[in-house]
Amino acid sequence: MMSGKLFVISGPSGVGKGTLREHALNNIPGLVYSISCTTRKPRDGETDGVDYRFISHEKFREDIERGLFLEYAHVHEDYYGTLRADVEKELGRGRNVLLEIDVQGALQVKEKMPDAVLIFVAPPSIEVLEKRLRGRNTESESSLKVRLGNATKELELQNRYDYVIVNDDLDSSCEELRRIIL
Repeated sequence: MMSGKLFVISGPSGVGKGTLREHALNNIPGLVYSISCTTRKPRDGETDGVDYRFISHEKFREDIERGLFLEYAHVHEDYYGTLRADVEKELGRGRNVLLEIDVQGALQVKEKMPDAVLIFVAPPSIEVLEKRLRGRNTESESSLKVRLGNATKELELQNRYDYVIVNDDLDSSCEELRRIIL
């Protein structure tokens, strides 16, 4: 039986991972997205079971104890994680799976599944990233500072990835991601 391939996109908050993911899912036949679990509250327009599985801190910790996560991380005061069974089920069906997760999680996946392809999405500069984050109007000033501090640390780990896409032009970044996956 053919087994699919696992692709992991990560990078700093606000770099455009979600936009690239959506484009890939809409334009690459047979590619499926594995929905992560999180303890954070849904943002406007987000739907449980579509954007994330929104669960309590208590449930998340129980699932950690039970070893259900392929990867998980504590980021920005909340937990995020990918259920191992979700990924293995799709790979077993021969489908290519796309994860959009943070840097800590991506490195955990590579440890457990060395064949996974890690793709880091980088901003053209920290200044551009800050402008994008401010433009979203979803963050308080203190949250923005935390995210920018984390971005600096995450950028230092991009050399541990198989590919780096500098998202300065959306069309060319989408095409680059498409080429990597195909």
